[in-house]
Amino acid sequence: MFTNLPNLLTVSRIFVIVPLIALLYIEGHVLRWIALGLFTVACLTDFFDGYIARSMNQLSNFGRFLDPVADKLLVVAVALMLVADGRIDGFVVLAALVIMMREILVSGLREYLAELKVRLPVSSLAKWKTVIQMIALGHLIIHDAGPTTYPTILVGETGLWSASVLTLITGYDYLSASRRHLKDVGSSNSHRNG
Repeated sequence: MFTNLPNLLTVSRIFVIVPLIALLYIEGHVLRWIALGLFTVACLTDFFDGYIARSMNQLSNFGRFLDPVADKLLVVAVALMLVADGRIDGFVVLAALVIMMREILVSGLREYLAELKVRLPVSSLAKWKTVIQMIALGHLIIHDAGPTTYPTILVGETGLWSASVLTLITGYDYLSASRRHLKDVGSSNSHRNG
């Protein structure tokens, strides 16, 4: 379970959440840059754990389960902290809320479909959504500690809105792809109950 490198990278993404949130909680421009560094490393493990697992043929059920969970925990924890801290505020909170709700919905859907032995593969659009979302959150971690000549907050907020639009599209795609399985189970339950 914890013996292969991809799984260790995935687990490290979960363990980094606590120090990352602690850094976001404490004020200070330097600490924001350190938090960005930690967040960036965590995001890179998301790419490398899957790449290494495929290239070294170290795919595992544990990794398939934990990888999306680690991603969602990281995104939701950082987004919640940025909202609580006021770095995500106003209408941009709605974009963060859409992203968090979709993450929870897709997690539940994956878990439900796993019981039916149905896999819900990640689409390429969802991968782009993740990249945009991570870049946006990184900018919002820095917030006003960024260079004065670079619109850090604007880039972060625009990215978060873009990610929320892609979130709605990919969420709808996942629901559409799984609708047949949801109907099959619903109709077989109604036959049993009727």
